[in-house]
Parts: sequence; C-alpha cells; structure tokens
Amino acid sequence: MHSGYPVTLRLVGKKVVIVGGGKVAERKVKGLLDTGAEVVVISPEATDEIQGLHREGGIVWRQRLVDPSDMADALMIFATTNNPQLNQSIKKMAEAHQLVTIADDPGGSNFHVPAHFKRGQLSIAVSTGGASPTLASKIREQLEDQFDDSYESYLEFLSSKRKWILKEVEDASLKRNLLKTIVSSDFLTSANREDDFIRLYEALLKEARQS
Repeated sequence: MHSGYPVTLRLVGKKVVIVGGGKVAERKVKGLLDTGAEVVVISPEATDEIQGLHREGGIVWRQRLVDPSDMADALMIFATTNNPQLNQSIKKMAEAHQLVTIADDPGGSNFHVPAHFKRGQLSIAVSTGGASPTLASKIREQLEDQFDDSYESYLEFLSSKRKWILKEVEDASLKRNLLKTIVSSDFLTSANREDDFIRLYEALLKEARQS
C-alpha cells in the first residue's frame, strides 16, 4: 500500500468546490475561510451558517444540483452529500488531475484533510490516512493542550528574530547558536523575550570575539 505525501497548500485565488450543504460541508467551508481560496458550495439546501457566509460574500453558494461544469478549474473538490451514489458520480465528473475527497469513501479519495489546528503561524496536523478520523481528532485534542495559546506570540517572536539574525549576523557560528538557542523553553516562557534576546546576543557575540 502506498503512503500519502503530506503538504501544505497555498490556496489564494484557487477554486475549491464543495458539493453538499450539510454539517460536513459546513466544517469544510470553515476550514477554508482564511486560506484565500474561492470557495463554491453547490447544493439545493444549505445550513444557516453556509447561507450566512454566502450573504456576507465570504463564499459562493449555488442553490441547485451539481453539474459537471461546476468542476471546471477547481483545484480541490469535496463530495460531502449524504448520497453515496451522488458522491461517486462527483468523483467521475472530476478530471484526473483534480484533487477529490469523498466523505463516505476515504479509500476512493485521492486526498484527505487531516485533523489540524493553528496557533498563529504554527500549524499542526494529524492524519491516519482516512483509517480513523476519530483517532486523528483525539490526538489533535491532546496536542492542542500541549501547544497552547502561548505559542502564537512565541512564533511571532521566532519569525521576527530569524529574519533579523539572517540579515544582520554575518558570523555563521554565531548565527547558528542564536537560531538554536531561541528555540528553547526559556524563550517560550519568558515574560520579556526582547530583553532576553538582547542579553543572549551580547553574550554569544562576546564569546565569538574571544574565541
């Protein structure tokens, strides 16, 4: 059995089609809202949440049955109806190069959406390859407790300091030491990371000059 290949997709401006308007479709829509994708929901009926997002202009809702033309130019297609036969027909409508996931047929899908969560720039995903979404969700919940909200500001700090180090520090050894040291529990739990970073930089710079 071939294994899946995990990736993070940038969906800005890409068309994503979701066929179905129930709770499963709603979850998929919510997961796509901050990606910049062009989200198109196709279903005669839809949840209040989906309808509200359509009225606000966040997504497009085509209130009708799906047509093969709806798949044109779509990068990803979600078949989320409660009709297994319709879900299979949606897969057949898609072109060979399109990514299709079928809610009730993981084995027949060519991609799966992992259980995931974000803490600012930190994104953590867990996948069982469709074998057990329940287990994936359980592991995600455990990781959510481990990687709490403090990681959001921590990642902002790491991103800012990495850019500064790469731009301003010429000595390769000093650069490596700085990048390694700021990824530590001391900086994660620090009440004043900026001051701690200055002290670290001055100490490591002094060591580098003395060596």
